[in-house]
Amino acid sequence: MLKKIFLLVLIVVGSFAAKAQSADSVYNRYLDFNLARFQGETDKLMGLAENLLPAADKLPEKARINFYFAIGKLYEDNEQFQKALVYYEKVAVAVPDYYVAHRGIGYIFLWQTKEIRNKIQASNDPAVTKKLSEDYNTIARKALPHLEKAQACDPSDETLDEIKSLYKNMKDTEGLNTLDSRLKELSKHCIDILEDR
Repeated sequence: MLKKIFLLVLIVVGSFAAKAQSADSVYNRYLDFNLARFQGETDKLMGLAENLLPAADKLPEKARINFYFAIGKLYEDNEQFQKALVYYEKVAVAVPDYYVAHRGIGYIFLWQTKEIRNKIQASNDPAVTKKLSEDYNTIARKALPHLEKAQACDPSDETLDEIKSLYKNMKDTEGLNTLDSRLKELSKHCIDILEDR
């Protein structure tokens, strides 16, 4: 009986040690990724990121959120916008006042609205134009809260012009008229740097 208890304790201690080593290994890969990022080693950055991605849930929460933002930016820079959106949205949910993630999300949706707008302008079919206009409005409504948060926290003439253009294209005068009050309210809580510890 004593041997069985000893064996059980040994197994439990061994599994905790293996789990700790696994978490340490993941964190070391995260540190390698950050080092490559800060040293500008772009040729190996995507490989390091995608190698770390399946185990990212083992990172401490703040490090994981920081990693998600970094890989989102990496995907965005490589014009893999749908992949970038997934990780930017995770960051925005975890840290709602981090306006940099909102800017990324907003501009990805804005890019989609511009693609739809080009299709609307090229269309001669009223039914297609109507459907595309509905799609435009749907995507624009997704973009606006994110662009507004970014604008409230880090004002930019370019972003403000894009926001106003979206409202005008949707013929949403009420949204346009109440923009200043929303921006003022959103500016009260802004985070511009993510901590990873």
